[in-house]
Amino acid sequence: MTDRPLKQIHLAAHFPGVNNTTVWTDPQSRSQIEFASFRHLAETAERGLFDFLFLAEGLRLREVKGRIHDLDVVGRPESITVLNALAAVTDRLGLAATVNATFNEPYELARRFASLDHLSGGRAAWNVVTSSDAFTGENFRRGGYLDRADRYTRASEFVQLAREFWDAEGGTVRHRGPQFDVEGRLSLPRPPQGHPVVIQAGDSDEGREFAAATADVVFSRHSTLAAGQAFHADVKRRLAAYGRKPDELKIMPGVTYVLGDTEAEAAERADEIRRAQVGPRTAIAYLEQIWGIDLSDHDPDGPLPAAEPVVDSTVVQGRTRLGDPREIAARWRAVAAEKQLTSRELVIEVTGRQSFVGTPEAVAAQLDAHVQSDAADGFILVPHLTPGGLDEFVDRVVPLLQERGVFRTEYTGTTLREHLGLPVPGRR
Repeated sequence: MTDRPLKQIHLAAHFPGVNNTTVWTDPQSRSQIEFASFRHLAETAERGLFDFLFLAEGLRLREVKGRIHDLDVVGRPESITVLNALAAVTDRLGLAATVNATFNEPYELARRFASLDHLSGGRAAWNVVTSSDAFTGENFRRGGYLDRADRYTRASEFVQLAREFWDAEGGTVRHRGPQFDVEGRLSLPRPPQGHPVVIQAGDSDEGREFAAATADVVFSRHSTLAAGQAFHADVKRRLAAYGRKPDELKIMPGVTYVLGDTEAEAAERADEIRRAQVGPRTAIAYLEQIWGIDLSDHDPDGPLPAAEPVVDSTVVQGRTRLGDPREIAARWRAVAAEKQLTSRELVIEVTGRQSFVGTPEAVAAQLDAHVQSDAADGFILVPHLTPGGLDEFVDRVVPLLQERGVFRTEYTGTTLREHLGLPVPGRR
């Protein structure tokens, strides 16, 4: 046991839908484009006293065998545009947009986030992502020019230069580097937060080092207890090399949740949701992403494909690479053999985020246990319904976290940095 004070849980809400998370067949599922959907989720998150709302972003529609993958969202308004609108209908909720550091320019992005930070009174956050995908790059003048090894090299210099612009306060920025050669002035005063909060989601060794050097929040995928503790310890350990303290970086895995009045009811609901999220066609699309071959005739309720994966296939384009397909296929086969799973059951098993499933009391206890045991500093909740998927959590779980003394009962600050307990950066 330890005598340290209870850690406070940080919560954020993810607007779902850029993959198969959303259960489209549910009659409560609504538009992914209408502003009313974004407003509902944002207002629910603010009612629940969440730190921020998180929007993902895709720069090109995903394709499977040369055709748009119609099981994914086929359109989504640009993130910063949506968040500028939400700034007018929320008061305290942080507003986080995903913007690609490969296909944008530092001055233009620094100006857009400074604008959001001013308009929202200090609530802006930037989720930095990178891309080496030539398929995505075809939408841009420079195309897919960036070698995979250079993604974080460019991203690191990009963030550094954006921060130089935020700090300049009307002064001239003169930057000479391997990626950017810039001389200019930002047309806005320094943002209210000094720098908008920087979020990062990479999990490779390069990504972890980039997070330790640069990020304020890590959007992690390690949400089981043991994996979360290992990731948390590894990334926090790296901070000292950059003169940073452990509490200057918050680790917040993306997680799902399913509630029920009993444990059995919650488990049954969770199973129904996962099967709705991974139907037969979605299962085949996942297999094609790994195997790199046309599996139209494959039985999703049969065993995994017998063929070996094709490396560097273009059968599926626009999805994030998961690693060496041969290693993944071998790992999937081992899991399928051990648990006697069909292809579809295997995809359900390996693609689902760790869900917190149970009664509201049980879920509150699980979330609290993860944070108190340093498996996370908080969570980014990914509901399966748009826009009402967060309502039940706010109504039934948040009050229990408050009773435990691990979640705020009111906002005590006005900026996102204050919500997260992050310092205002000094001028460079």
